Amino acid sequence: MIIQRVVLNSRPGKNGVPVAENFRLEQSTIADTVQAGQVRVKTLYLSVDPYMRCRMNEDTGSDYLQPWQLSEVADGGGIGVVEESKHQNLSKGDFVTSFTWPWQTVAILNGDSLQKLLPQLVNGRLSYFLGAAGITGLTALLGIREKGHVAAGANQTMVVSGAAGACGSLAGQIGRLEGCSRVVGIAGTDEKCSILVQEMGFDAAINYKKGDVAKQLRELCPGGVDVYFDNVGGDISDAVISQMNQNSHIILCGQISQYNKDVPYPPPLPADIEKIQKERNITRERFLVLNYMDKQEACVLQLCQWIQEGKLKVR
Repeated sequence: MIIQRVVLNSRPGKNGVPVAENFRLEQSTIADTVQAGQVRVKTLYLSVDPYMRCRMNEDTGSDYLQPWQLSEVADGGGIGVVEESKHQNLSKGDFVTSFTWPWQTVAILNGDSLQKLLPQLVNGRLSYFLGAAGITGLTALLGIREKGHVAAGANQTMVVSGAAGACGSLAGQIGRLEGCSRVVGIAGTDEKCSILVQEMGFDAAINYKKGDVAKQLRELCPGGVDVYFDNVGGDISDAVISQMNQNSHIILCGQISQYNKDVPYPPPLPADIEKIQKERNITRERFLVLNYMDKQEACVLQLCQWIQEGKLKVR
């Protein structure tokens, strides 16, 4: 059977910005027959995520991420429908997902590596299982619960950077649902800021490309910042940390401003910001969703419930 697939064509270099030419679309073939325990799936959705930038390097800098190989098919979170099955628990027509889904139109996969999906949990919007009800939503929810120390009634202010992104837009809403009294987002356009406030229920949003971020933070967070959901790192995070209160918490989700640079993760803070962090006893610990797999099922069900109830808005 002839298929199309996307392979890694070249590496951008540890300090390079990825370009389209780093990938190649090509025709390939797969077997016409499915072996015992396997299924043939048609790809419906693929998730393209920031962590994949690390996988474009020969060394990902992480022991839990494997690098993509040159001229080999890329992979990541994906969803498809079973076209043929020789696996006892999967049937033709089942919707399935995997975190190592190959970027190709049709694939033959080991049925044991797939998780069956129930579309009714997300009102029929299958792609949500790669976003709000998938690894993205889990990252937001687990980050807030495990590292945010949010307590209902504690009058906490949360700031979210990269707030209009897949994870940030959920994090702000979840922060509110978990008990934060004020949520402020930081994004890169007026349109994004408007969506955060008018659709996602943020109290306010800052366009970091306009005006002084630190000054706007002081005005919008007069009581300081208690919880910071950090997606970006760099200058924006330095400005937020400067406004954080004693015994506050940074949820270190991502540092996307640093991903095209050869720096350790998490990147070290500038000396003056590190001094603030230590003096104010601000926690800043990396976390991995993979370390909380025992909580995954309950968290996914919680996310699905919020989606069904209209409490979690998804774009």
